[in-house]
Amino acid sequence: MSRRSPQSPPLDPTILRARLDRARQAADAAETDALLIAPGSDLRYLLGEAGGSFERLTALVLPAGDGVPALVVPKLEAPGYAHVPAEDLGVEVVTWVDGEDPYRMIADRLGKPGRVAVSDNTLALHVLAFRDALGDAEQTLAGPVVRELRMRKDAAEIDALRRAGAAIDRVHARVGEWLRPGRTEAEVGADIAAAIVEEGHALADFVIVGSGPNGASPHHDVSDRVIERGDVVVVDIGGPLPEGYNSDSTRTYAVGEPRDADVAETYAVLQRAQRAAVEAVRPGVTAQDVDAAARSVITDAGYGEFFIHRTGHGIGLDVHEEPYIVGGNTLPLEPGMAFSVEPGIYQPGRWGARIEDIVVVTEGGVESLNNQPHELVVLGA
Repeated sequence: MSRRSPQSPPLDPTILRARLDRARQAADAAETDALLIAPGSDLRYLLGEAGGSFERLTALVLPAGDGVPALVVPKLEAPGYAHVPAEDLGVEVVTWVDGEDPYRMIADRLGKPGRVAVSDNTLALHVLAFRDALGDAEQTLAGPVVRELRMRKDAAEIDALRRAGAAIDRVHARVGEWLRPGRTEAEVGADIAAAIVEEGHALADFVIVGSGPNGASPHHDVSDRVIERGDVVVVDIGGPLPEGYNSDSTRTYAVGEPRDADVAETYAVLQRAQRAAVEAVRPGVTAQDVDAAARSVITDAGYGEFFIHRTGHGIGLDVHEEPYIVGGNTLPLEPGMAFSVEPGIYQPGRWGARIEDIVVVTEGGVESLNNQPHELVVLGA
């Protein structure tokens, strides 16, 4: 049975070749002899195809020096990579069949490396098999090498993120069609998921509909709770476009006038915090400075204990990737970095609220990729 991801739309081979070259240079700078990239978003970034990860090994072997890169893939899975422009990329496709040892094949190609880096999402069964095959070679994570490339989006990637942002904005603009008293969170979520696909996504990767007290759980999913008039409802939704770049946006709604008297005042604090964080984004500012801009507003207003997560996360081929907008991250922001700005206030047992936009660092400051209003949206008032 196949468990592959849907085939990716083709990318310009010159873009992929440049990415492979930069990855090899980055590995060399990190004093790493080779990158071993398993199926997943890193493979999609480098070859234009994510593939599927299971017990038979598939790996891109990317030497840091002059060696020939190779895609080592089970012969029965090779047709799924037929659209990869391997010849144009200078990548040799090496197939293997059951009974052969692909780990030894890779070890023989690399000779006696001192250090290899395996992609962060490599299954443990493959990591341990590499350890046996590669002898004394030190194994490290490839993430620190590859994320230095992926953090800085090029123009085509930013355009894809813009289109993803516009598509999820169109869904938020329609939430009033489905969110009303008497319906369950699950029913509303199913309608939203269908709309995410209707508006251009490949699939709905996540749909959070947190009504009333469920909104105080930031990663609530959906439930059979019946939505009531007066509920505050957190709707956090997103998914990938066909080319793999993701949307992620949160807005907070009220079904009729909120029943709790403190909603308007508290939500106004959240708006100020989110705006302050976005306005803080510009080249040279650190990730932790952006987090502090949001957190200080919420803390000064007396709600600090109710802001229980980082202010944001990077986004691209993964919904969560570098850079992370969190205290302690001294990474200076650079043009092309894309991430969420999503402070929240969560009062257990009562209600919660979050506002989330995806932003991109520009040469002169910041561009927001989500443009739905930030006000509390009161439906059916």
